[in-house]
Amino acid sequence: ERCGRPVCGRSFSQKSNLKSHQTLHAIEKPHQCTDCGRSFSQASALKVHNMIHTGEKPHRCTECGRSFSKASNLKLHQSIHTGEKPFKCAECGKSFAQASKLKSHNWIHTGEKPYQCTECGRSFLRESNLKAHRMLHTGVKPYQCTECGRRFSQESNLKKHKRVHTGEKLHQCTECGGNFSTESSLKMHQMLHTGVKPYQCAECGRCFSQQISPWLQGLNGIK
Repeated sequence: ERCGRPVCGRSFSQKSNLKSHQTLHAIEKPHQCTDCGRSFSQASALKVHNMIHTGEKPHRCTECGRSFSKASNLKLHQSIHTGEKPFKCAECGKSFAQASKLKSHNWIHTGEKPYQCTECGRSFLRESNLKAHRMLHTGVKPYQCTECGRRFSQESNLKKHKRVHTGEKLHQCTECGGNFSTESSLKMHQMLHTGVKPYQCAECGRCFSQQISPWLQGLNGIK
């Protein structure tokens, strides 16, 4: 049996398989995006999609002014202000504002990492982490600092870098009030208060609060 669609013409040994195949053609998507070619079954869906290209965000949060392209995204965002967290983890009791966040959280308990890199096989808990990781293989660094031109593969790293120029220090030590631009710098500083020295020299057994750099190792004759 052959599919009667002129653009298709696929053949099937069983009529039931042909019927199943023909249902794919029945789901028409006549509304096509002129920017990227993606098609939609409804004009309204295409209209919402076009906002990705135009940057239009008509749905505005009255609480903080943040705007969204979809009404559903605004609704999810508003739960931040209301504090509503209806989705509860049955394992540890932690609650979430979004069902998708609960689903991602559950993988912590199961140990599941469903997003795998096809390049090196490394797996990730979140799709966003996989996308950021892939850039290490491609070398793509789409996020550029407008101040000095330095480029980054991840937006979060660009945001951290910008604090070098602005002098912004968001991370405060509760012990002494000292401010730091990155969380890692704060954690390193806090070891001065706690006395924790996690880095041990394999040569002499001496412990340090910071990792010994290869340069210092060479300077001190440490192998």
